[in-house]
Amino acid sequence: MASSSKPIEILFKHVDGIDIYMDVYLSPSSSQQSPAPILLWWHGGGLLQGTRKGVSPHHLRAPASHGVTFISADYRLAPQFRLPTILSDCADAVKFLHTQQFQKATEGRADASRVILSGSSAGGWLSLLCGYRIGFDEIGVPEPPSVQGVVPIYPITDLEDPFWTTTQRPVKYMDRVIAREEVQPFLNPNEPTSRIASSALDSPRAIFYSFMVQEALLADLLLSGTEIPPSTFSIAGSLKTRKLDFPPTYIVHGDQDLKVPVKQSRDVVQALEELKQKGNAECEYEYEELPGVDHLFDREPKSQMEKMYAFIVRVSSR
Repeated sequence: MASSSKPIEILFKHVDGIDIYMDVYLSPSSSQQSPAPILLWWHGGGLLQGTRKGVSPHHLRAPASHGVTFISADYRLAPQFRLPTILSDCADAVKFLHTQQFQKATEGRADASRVILSGSSAGGWLSLLCGYRIGFDEIGVPEPPSVQGVVPIYPITDLEDPFWTTTQRPVKYMDRVIAREEVQPFLNPNEPTSRIASSALDSPRAIFYSFMVQEALLADLLLSGTEIPPSTFSIAGSLKTRKLDFPPTYIVHGDQDLKVPVKQSRDVVQALEELKQKGNAECEYEYEELPGVDHLFDREPKSQMEKMYAFIVRVSSR
């Protein structure tokens, strides 16, 4: 059985010739009699790059330190697969937790009745879309099962923000302009070798996100050909205009984030606060904004994310 540092690798979906995996890290204190709650996390990379293997040190410590089952799941990458397809992979990951196959693989030590969704950057956006069940009707994909909480980390939340629609040559955190030739194989939606559900953190594709920001291509790469407007997937916009059932939410973001501006989180928090002020008793959220902190701050070994895990433990104990 897997330890906190070596996961159980489970194939949870096979589609179009592509295997999609999740890594499961069991809590050493869990058992069939006392299964641990589940923290399901999606990686970032603008939905263009990345891998379930790109977890942070605090994630690896969480099973032992906080008594949770930590799961990192892959999804197919854009633009070879558009956002509706990616959301279907995420919904299927949540649904898979309720199957006999998952229970058998984890020996009944993970409690699918207590699921918290999380993700970093674009993965945080996926956790909000799935947890709030935004956009599923519009894309014709069945909604994922309800969950106990959502914990996005420096999330993307709105494709129409000027950050995503304004070119930056170069981007603020690089000292050069990325040539199109460097990412051409990944830009082509019909390139067979780019139809993947995972890319290594040190692969040539790892520069794709920065090229996307440089050329302001995110909405096009995620939605071209779908005829679905980007506003469909706006978290704050949906909170303001739709009647949503949403679980308790914790959001954390650094105020010096150069890759996903903190305004992306502030807009969601403002929308949640407006709902709360209007008397929505179910609107429960916590927001932690960290001064002087950039993107990926939690990748540092010293990062404990104590407030986040306190929230997770509290919500999953109800």
